[in-house]
Amino acid sequence: QVQLVESGGGLVQAGGSLRLSCAASGSIFSINRMGWYRQAPGKQRELVARITRSGSTNYADSVKGRFTISRDNAKNTVYLQMNSLKPEDTAVYYCNADIFPTVLSAMDYWGKGTLVTVSS
Repeated sequence: QVQLVESGGGLVQAGGSLRLSCAASGSIFSINRMGWYRQAPGKQRELVARITRSGSTNYADSVKGRFTISRDNAKNTVYLQMNSLKPEDTAVYYCNADIFPTVLSAMDYWGKGTLVTVSS
């Protein structure tokens, strides 16, 4: 069974930094797109950043210039470097991956989430 495990969340002061990691394991033929989503209290889950296998990236406007997504294909791991954190960044951050168990088709997987809390 494919599993995504996030790590790196925690409490940080405004202006500080955190680095999130997400490692995929299990039956994996290849991983196409990987990304990070977040869900703040009372809000819907939203895209933060995503990255293709070749390295093309997309960011939410709210995090552009502050967050950087990257991946290590050899380790099946995606990272999110978060700098200049703001209280409004407080949310549960979820790892997402479009994974091909075989060459035929892909399936969408989610991690359980890691909490990021930014204090004023």
